Amino acid sequence: MKYYSIGEFADKIGKTIQTLRNWDKNNTFKPAYVTTGGTRYYSQEQLNNFLGLKIKTKINKKIVGYCRVSSTKQKDDLERQIENVRTYMIAKGYQFEIITDIGSGINYNKKGLNQLIDMITNSEIEKVVILYKDRLIRFGYELIENLCEKYGTTIEIIDNTERTEEQELVEDLIQIVTVFSCRLQGKRRANKAKKMIKELIEDDTCERS
Repeated sequence: MKYYSIGEFADKIGKTIQTLRNWDKNNTFKPAYVTTGGTRYYSQEQLNNFLGLKIKTKINKKIVGYCRVSSTKQKDDLERQIENVRTYMIAKGYQFEIITDIGSGINYNKKGLNQLIDMITNSEIEKVVILYKDRLIRFGYELIENLCEKYGTTIEIIDNTERTEEQELVEDLIQIVTVFSCRLQGKRRANKAKKMIKELIEDDTCERS
């Protein structure tokens, strides 16, 4: 809490320093704190009360459902995900809103994710509800979780079942390889690396079939 010297406080309330001293002596208006040397300090709360200012009310925190798929080809999956999350939150009796994203789980610069993080760091969100853990982000979940804890936000996962969306995982891995290959070797070799990954996964799928 902020504190003011007797001179600062007198100036803010439009009174003289002597008036404040008299009020203190007569027990009319006491300072919030007096040092052993006799220096008076007044608090922000006293200033607010004296001037009739309303103390800022606590922000009503929101519950937000976050839904994500990796590509536009999965729009139907996104709609099903939204419906599942919505049904769950209605059953819980939550007042909520839903934020959606279409983008890779390793892309940290998605519009919806940025909006979610801004709201978390502004202390606007009580709880984030996601269908699966990897819907929030593919890698680095713990970082988002720690950020939420710092700002008083909890993450509620509807289904904690370990799951593997093979196609999405492949796309995320390809994106990682593409980025690093482009930086290290150029676009041509990056495309070759992407092709090799697809072939390896297709071979593995055939062997398991």
